[in-house]
Amino acid sequence: MHLVSPWLRGRLDRMGIALSALCALHCVAGVVFVAWLGFGGSVLLSHDIHKVGLVFATVIAGVAIGAGAIQHRRRKPFVVAMVGLTFMGSALAVGHGIEETVLTVIGLSLVTIAHILNLRSA
Repeated sequence: MHLVSPWLRGRLDRMGIALSALCALHCVAGVVFVAWLGFGGSVLLSHDIHKVGLVFATVIAGVAIGAGAIQHRRRKPFVVAMVGLTFMGSALAVGHGIEETVLTVIGLSLVTIAHILNLRSA
């Protein structure tokens, strides 16, 4: 018996990949707009946006990758996702700037790789 249907898990993995891409775009755009154009800092770099994004990423990864790990019994996607989420969480602990962007993009990349591994394991 499956905890989450393979169709839903695949959809969540694809949603996780898309969310990671949008978040990476947000991070890079925030740094570019603030550094070069001098506006958008209060909206694009808000910690509240980052906290909400981390919650969404954690829920989507937890359901999709967690269910996938139970179903196909491969730990690698789960471990890679947890490391990525740790990087993303660490980004909240540093101030705004290049350090936050680098930690977030590393985390996003790892979570995306985990979703791809999870999709291929199905």
